[in-house]
Amino acid sequence: MKRKSFVYFLIAGVLVLIFFMVKNVFDQPGISDMKAGFKEVIKYRNDNNTGPIQRIYVVTVKDSIWKEMKDYGNLMPHTKYGNTKVYFFMQHANVPESLQPGAVNFDPVFNKDCIALYEKSAMSQVAFNKHPY
Repeated sequence: MKRKSFVYFLIAGVLVLIFFMVKNVFDQPGISDMKAGFKEVIKYRNDNNTGPIQRIYVVTVKDSIWKEMKDYGNLMPHTKYGNTKVYFFMQHANVPESLQPGAVNFDPVFNKDCIALYEKSAMSQVAFNKHPY
């Protein structure tokens, strides 16, 4: 009888452990949980699937919460040996409507309205610059 109750106790413990593991997997915070009000306006991804992949995003925010902007950048997709850039603008500011690859990704007229730039380089080094221009 002791052996039977031990097995039941062990099975119950394993089930409780599995429950909490599955709960933690589905309870991860996401972009919708952030308070800054992120809205992706435009994005660019080059067509090159064999070489470095360049991703560029323009995102508007309601509030300039710097930590959340960096967290948002960390949630964006990144490819090994690729480059990901996220430009942040305030919600009612002038925002670029087109993007191009290279060192300059949009018309310099919009530089004064850019409040932050998140960049993850090819070696996964993260740079977050407040007022980059």
